[in-house]
Amino acid sequence: MNAPVVLSRSFIVIGAILAGLAVMVGAFGAHALSDQLVGRGKEIWETAVQYQFIHSIALIIIGILLLLLTTPKLLRLAGFSFLIGTILFSGSLYLIALLSVKNLGLVTPIGGLFFIVGWILLICAALLSTRIRA
Repeated sequence: MNAPVVLSRSFIVIGAILAGLAVMVGAFGAHALSDQLVGRGKEIWETAVQYQFIHSIALIIIGILLLLLTTPKLLRLAGFSFLIGTILFSGSLYLIALLSVKNLGLVTPIGGLFFIVGWILLICAALLSTRIRA
């Protein structure tokens, strides 16, 4: 099995796992943590879930596009940007909402920056691809 296929499969599997976790974490926050998430905690938790969900789907799409477009390096970088962004952005928001750790608020924008870079790389990959692979 060649490297693009392995990476494609990995991005699809990781994206699906993160999407499934987003469903579980969202339900957990809405039901089990409803009394613990005080103040803006519930809103922060929901934002983390939403961004995790969006970028999980984006990661799955990157995995599919790796098999189709002729720009695997850009797609690979976009995928890793989405993955790192999800860990930093959503992860820090979960901890802020649950533990009220304000210092982690410095990590959140770094995760957001990874998201932005990932979207820019995806745009470049689509625009620079010379053809769709057969």
